[in-house]
Parts: sequence; structure tokens; C-alpha cells
Amino acid sequence: MSKQLTIQPSGQQIVMDEHEFILDAAVRSGFSMPYGCKNGACGACKGQVLSGEVEHGPHAESALSRTEMERGMALFCCAKPLGDVVIECREIAATKDIQIKTLPCRVEKIDKVSHDVAVLSLKLPATERLQFLAGQYIDIHTKDGKKRSFSIANAPHDGEHIQLHIRHVPGGAFSEYIWNQMKEREIFRFTGPLGSFFLREDSDKPIIFLATGTGFAPVKGIIEHAIAKGIQREMILYWGARNLAELYMPQLAAQWQAENPNITFIPVLSEPLPEDNWQGRTGFVHEAVLDDFANLSGWQVYACGAPVMVEAAYKTFVARKLPEDEFFSDAFFTAKDLGKK
Repeated sequence: MSKQLTIQPSGQQIVMDEHEFILDAAVRSGFSMPYGCKNGACGACKGQVLSGEVEHGPHAESALSRTEMERGMALFCCAKPLGDVVIECREIAATKDIQIKTLPCRVEKIDKVSHDVAVLSLKLPATERLQFLAGQYIDIHTKDGKKRSFSIANAPHDGEHIQLHIRHVPGGAFSEYIWNQMKEREIFRFTGPLGSFFLREDSDKPIIFLATGTGFAPVKGIIEHAIAKGIQREMILYWGARNLAELYMPQLAAQWQAENPNITFIPVLSEPLPEDNWQGRTGFVHEAVLDDFANLSGWQVYACGAPVMVEAAYKTFVARKLPEDEFFSDAFFTAKDLGKK
């Protein structure tokens, strides 16, 4: 039985299928709802149910607490209405006119830039061009019928190829395939662009970028986009890793800093090795920000990487007066995190 979804304040009405999640219905109907992981884990799609009831599928307590549920909050990516429902959700204007497509692509190059990160360059058909915002992601369709999400690491102006940064996860079926079996010129399909992790260009606030591991990929795209557009807002990139080898493109971030007076690069290692001879910052990357800022009320934060980092950053930064709506995140989940094979 179909149900009616009404989204305020726009007033848009959508007829939903019986087993459809609210986010899926919104995206299908062209409503640009904020979202990140689509798995009930990051909290980016959280909003208020104004009337009606919803039931939730599995989700992380950190993304939606029991107290928030009692206040009528919902995670739209895993919430199904029990009848007609009215929700409150702002529409993201920047993504409204970007079409989500399913396209074929060809593996142009596989560049293993470190001991455990491969940079994949994908070529689109000559007749196609992917319009996207720097920082968004795509879903790759694997041969077993599943999907794997990867951030686009290049900026739109550099859109001849789609660049992905893929960490080799031992035992991870898809990353093992990429690392050990994938060949250049291989063809597969993807859907995108997806997600609401991109630069809010209508703001003039200074920016803190926070990344761990390959969470650097979408941040790279955003910073390169900002440089290309001549955006002069102050930008500080904190990139966290366990040891020096895991900072797989430090020379690129150092180059941004050398060539742009408004950009600062601060690498942070949590477990530097003796052979690293590390003289820089140590500890957890979000704590480095807390050491540097007593008050974050005037800043925007873009955080991407391990879910535990994103969650800790959000809680501690809001406690330092960062406005909740100025924290933008994209948590990276492996198939293992999500209970997938």
C-alpha cells in the first residue's frame, strides 16, 4: 500500500512505495536531501518527523540516540513510514540540478601510490560527462551484484577521469580484487554522483578539514576545487594516520600549503614508528584541533574518515561552540563495518 510523504518547509509531496525508505523516495523524486553513508551510521540525514510514525531499520546509536527518537527525530536513510508522514528537511540547493546516473566506465590506470592505497583512474564513454560536486561519491556495481561506495578524489574541473583512492583491506573482497586481480581496460558500471559532502560556497567562514586515511580523497577534491576557483577562505587540513607510510600523498598537501598562503597542512600521527623520525604532531587527529582551538564558533568543519573519528570530532567540536549545522561529515565504512561479505 502506498503512503504519502510531505516534506516541509518546501511542501513537496511524494507517493512512497510500501517498502521504501524516506531517503530513497526523496532522491528518486529529485528532492536533494542531505545524506552520507546511507546505512544508518553517520547521521547526516537526521531530521524531524512532524506528524505520522516511522519504523527504523538497523542503525548506529551514535547516529540516532533513543532520546532523539523520543523527540521525534528520524534517520531518513533507514526510516520507513507506517502511514502518511510529514517531515522537516532542508533541501540542498547545490545538488538540485545534478542528475544521478548509472554509467559504464573503463579502468584507465591502477597506480599503487603506497603499500596499501591504490589510485584508480576511470574513463567515461566519449559521449558522457559526469556532473558532480567536489567531495561527492559514487557506488560501484560489483560483479556479485553488490555496491561499494568510494569518494571522488578529483575536482570537477579536472573531470576527464574519475579518480578513486582505495585502501587495501585484507580479506575485503572488493579491495582484494582491485589490489590483486583488476586489470587496466576492465569495464564496470557505477551510479553517481551521491552524497552531500561538498564545499558550501555560500559561506565565507574559515574551514577546518579533518581526514583519516583515505578520507583524504574527497578533501583533496574539495581543496583542489577551491584553489581552481580562487577561493581565499582560510583552510587548515589536519590529516591523521598511524604512521608516516599511511600519509600516502603528503607531498601534494605540502605543495598546496607552499603555493597558497590561505592553506595550512598539519599531519598528525597516532603511532609513529622509530624509523619515521617523526618530529611533528602526535595523538588523535581531532584532539590536535582541540589543542589549537578553544572556540570553534566562527568555523566550518569538514570531516571524513573513520566513523569513530567523525563521531568524536562532532561531539567535542560542538562542545567548543561549533554550530551543529556547520559540521559536514562523510564516515568511511568498510564492508565489514556494515556486516557485508
